[in-house]
Amino acid sequence: MNKNICIALLLTVTLFSCTSKKGDMIVEGTIIGLQKGTLYLQKMQDTLLVSIDSVRLIGKNTFTLVDQNTEPQFYFLTLLEKEEEKIGFFGEKGTITINTKLEKFYDSAEINGSKSNDLLNEYNEMIGKFNNKRLDLFKESFDAQQAKDNELIEKIDKDLQRLIKKRYLYTTNFSVNNGKSEVAPYLALTELFDANISLLDTVNNSLSNKVKKSIYGQKLENFIKNIKENEE
Repeated sequence: MNKNICIALLLTVTLFSCTSKKGDMIVEGTIIGLQKGTLYLQKMQDTLLVSIDSVRLIGKNTFTLVDQNTEPQFYFLTLLEKEEEKIGFFGEKGTITINTKLEKFYDSAEINGSKSNDLLNEYNEMIGKFNNKRLDLFKESFDAQQAKDNELIEKIDKDLQRLIKKRYLYTTNFSVNNGKSEVAPYLALTELFDANISLLDTVNNSLSNKVKKSIYGQKLENFIKNIKENEE
């Protein structure tokens, strides 16, 4: 009888510990093909990638991870057994669903439930077209160098510079048009860090007061400030 009581108490403690995790951002989903593995929810803190939550999956492929997320920011879903493949996404309060496959952990990921991530996907879709064009120009440049066609090489180089400027301008306009989202300063920090300071200022000045006070908003403000101080 005492043994049964102990087992019952142990099960109660175990169940409580499994369901006691609390947070205002819940990340749940399925990894098709997974039999066993450890999954981590991670984000950057200062310059370090830290694990916010983790779960050991044995005999099941569904997961739930949580964070006390005070504002939208970029996260990574990392499977220990496929650490070279991280699923990056913009997290925010609420329930976010991520379904993927073990074989193509990153490429197969479908993410739903985050408006911030939907906005980032919209940006990335257009940026993908810029990247494809850049690859085409790189190939053309290589072929021109092989043919020693200096005139064509110079033309392609100018085309590349124009493409870079167009990408900077697209990123700036996209960020300005979405100044009420934390995605805007995030893009400025990750895509415009080597652009002209005037573009960074343009994005910064378009941010709502709420976004200016966010993690990325404050980082952008400090980043611009440091650049201007170093230029003096």
